[in-house]
Amino acid sequence: MNLDFEKSDGLVTAVIQDFTSGRVLMVGYMNEEAFRLTVETGFATFWSRSRRKLWLKGESSGHRLVVKEIFTDCDRDAVLVKVDAQGPGVCHEGYESCFFRRLDHGEFQVVDTPTYDPSAVYAGKPGGKQ
Repeated sequence: MNLDFEKSDGLVTAVIQDFTSGRVLMVGYMNEEAFRLTVETGFATFWSRSRRKLWLKGESSGHRLVVKEIFTDCDRDAVLVKVDAQGPGVCHEGYESCFFRRLDHGEFQVVDTPTYDPSAVYAGKPGGKQ
């Protein structure tokens, strides 16, 4: 598991893809500890750059990402994590994927339908998203 964490200040980019559909769900970042926890627990864990701490995806929402396969790129500075998403979506705005806007005639337009109500999922929970 010799990833290159030095290239980007101790982080590797983690592309999260649905194992069954192939849809890209989100992009996050992992430091060495987050990657180790992801491998050991089987649940995607990330390093929050804004909060400067580890976070287990779904710790507030319950929408966890069960790891099925992990790949790395040729430079070993990014990982592709194929997951089984537990819940209606991974995006804190209520969508299945964080990639729900498409560039159309120079403007990003919402092209998906929300799959859950984030205000109901995150109400009263610290951090407001997971």
